[in-house]
Amino acid sequence: MNTTIAEVSNINHPVVSRDRWIAERKSLLAREKELTRLSDQIARERRALPWVRIEKVYVFDTPEGKRTLAELFEGRRQLLVQHFMFAPGWEQGCKSCSYMADHNDGANLHLAQRDVTLTAISRAPLADIERFRQRMGWQFKWASSHDTDFNRDFCVSFTPEEMAKGDVYYNYAMQSFPQEEAPGISVFYKDDAGEVFHTYSSYGRGVEVMMGTYHLLDLTPMGRNEDQLSYTMEWVRHHDRYEPAPVPKSAPMANSCCQAHA
Repeated sequence: MNTTIAEVSNINHPVVSRDRWIAERKSLLAREKELTRLSDQIARERRALPWVRIEKVYVFDTPEGKRTLAELFEGRRQLLVQHFMFAPGWEQGCKSCSYMADHNDGANLHLAQRDVTLTAISRAPLADIERFRQRMGWQFKWASSHDTDFNRDFCVSFTPEEMAKGDVYYNYAMQSFPQEEAPGISVFYKDDAGEVFHTYSSYGRGVEVMMGTYHLLDLTPMGRNEDQLSYTMEWVRHHDRYEPAPVPKSAPMANSCCQAHA
């Protein structure tokens, strides 16, 4: 199902000379450079955060068998986990988490060159995960935390009792949340002694860092074009459930046979 895309017209948008456009673009460029420098500074502060040693032993189901959290690193020192919303009993994984996961395979090759392993982790049983992963055509690793406290400990799964109270602990605060599963990203480091440390987690809009498509849309005149939707990601579908994108009809070329017989 396609969602409505707002019509955009340049009627009320300024149209200026090239020289005026360059001047305004350079003014915006200065602001973009400020943002880049701020982003670099925040990245340094993120890396400077203290770590928490992982004391609990988590054992996940994977296609290769049972694996501990330390074994999910696959010999690398850094592990990036996508907390993928897929609960036991669900027919399929969350469409918004799937939108994020569509970016994983392209990034994985490059992340490995920087000593990073990327994996998804969900509470759904491994058989359900594998069935869905094959449907979507993904190659990245995906583990089941079905029999562990992993999702609860990292605040991305909530019990019925918590949901009944109205507020759950998510994104470092008590707040309402509409589902039993929530999205997130967590990062871990393993030292030479094999000890694992939790270094960072991000939730809510923080997960957009892995959604490259959003960053590309932010460059376009229409942007994300979500203001008129009932919620921001209403338009997103599993990539095998989109209807074909409409192809605009081209106007007939001048002096073409089509025009001559119109």
